[in-house]
Amino acid sequence: MEQPVDVVVVGAGVAGLVAASEVARAGQDVLVLEARDRVGGRLLNAPLPDGSPIDVGGQWVGPTQDRALALIDELGLETFPTHMAGRHISEVSGNRSEYTGRIPRLDPVTLADIGQTQWRLDRMAASIPTVEPWRATRAERLDAQTFDSWLRRTARTPRGRSFFRLITEAVFSSGPEDMSALWAGFYIGAAGGLDALIDTAGGAQQDRIVGGAQSIALALAAELGDRVALNSPVTAIDWHHDTALVRAGGRLIHARHVVVALPPPLASRIRYSPGLPADRDQLVQRMPMGRVIKVNVVYDEPFWRADGFSGQANSDTRPLGTVFDNTPHGAAGPGASSGTGGPGILVGFLEGRHADVASGLSPEDRRSRILDDLAGYFGPRARSPIEVIEKDWAAEEYSRGCYGAFATPGTLTRFGPHLRRPVGPLHWAGTETATRWAGYIDGAIESGERVAREIATSG
Repeated sequence: MEQPVDVVVVGAGVAGLVAASEVARAGQDVLVLEARDRVGGRLLNAPLPDGSPIDVGGQWVGPTQDRALALIDELGLETFPTHMAGRHISEVSGNRSEYTGRIPRLDPVTLADIGQTQWRLDRMAASIPTVEPWRATRAERLDAQTFDSWLRRTARTPRGRSFFRLITEAVFSSGPEDMSALWAGFYIGAAGGLDALIDTAGGAQQDRIVGGAQSIALALAAELGDRVALNSPVTAIDWHHDTALVRAGGRLIHARHVVVALPPPLASRIRYSPGLPADRDQLVQRMPMGRVIKVNVVYDEPFWRADGFSGQANSDTRPLGTVFDNTPHGAAGPGASSGTGGPGILVGFLEGRHADVASGLSPEDRRSRILDDLAGYFGPRARSPIEVIEKDWAAEEYSRGCYGAFATPGTLTRFGPHLRRPVGPLHWAGTETATRWAGYIDGAIESGERVAREIATSG
């Protein structure tokens, strides 16, 4: 038997749950279908040895992410600052420096090269309209090249190029050779510039959510109640100009609107009848996911703090190229600043090509290499954790990668207008469709609000 509703939302990540909440507030009957046995999508908590939660998916929010901060406040959740006190570690081309503040201690020539490259990058990004990046003045030229080609022509020194490769892997979980320069510029512009993406204080890594970022999705789902159906993978959507029939396991749901709130590669795996317009299909074929293995390494105390380190480290040569202090709020106890409290957590990321290699290792070899890198950063005590908690997002059946999808060369100028354009009763949500903070929680919220407005205005 067919179940009739006004709106079906496919996917219970933040984008889908926000869309459903907005639709429900407008008085329409809505049903969220989620393939997993949980909500949150790319936001996920895992238990620490003491049972408290730690983020194994997306976790940070920062200034100008106004939608995310407002929603966190509305749901009664709280944030706390990422730990920053102490010396940071930077390794570029094998040269280690320890520093405080924003700028690593590099030689003057390299610093000058990084500065001029970033100036040109921010200027390029600011020239790209985030609503329609394919209409940028130099869109065709930028979209015809990889971001790597753009960087090689712009950065003048080997260390400068190495620095921006590291930044690209950290931001996109992919190499610059994989993506369009136009996509990279759009993404950076959608955040308000490179500093906003890479900074901790004043940037995208400034704050974390007490109880883990999945708390956002859990709270939204609790408000929706039985309008969220788990373990319900959507396999097919039969659609006409003003109606659709959604197939999820043995269920058939008849709806006037369907919101597909999935990453582009997953949206393409649903069978649509009739098939989607060719341009829409070509678009999602050209938007692969980034690849990352996120690793939380748990210690009995945050020993690096006693040694004067912040826990932040970056390297353009180590597989574990980006590391932060990820100790939960209040978990380290009153002596945490001196290293006498516990537990303490370092989180590191194997991104892009490093995730490719690491995924092929045995768990024992992968753990050994992770601890080698942490010991290289912070000393031999890093080899003795209580637990190592890994999450390989490419192996997650209903994510197939993280942090988000990106556009390959030629995609945006040829097929970009179909990124958000509805197809009959079908609407497209997800952080990749955002015009502000694409790829982040804030962008997911924007996309959910947008499709709710589309539905409201279409009747």
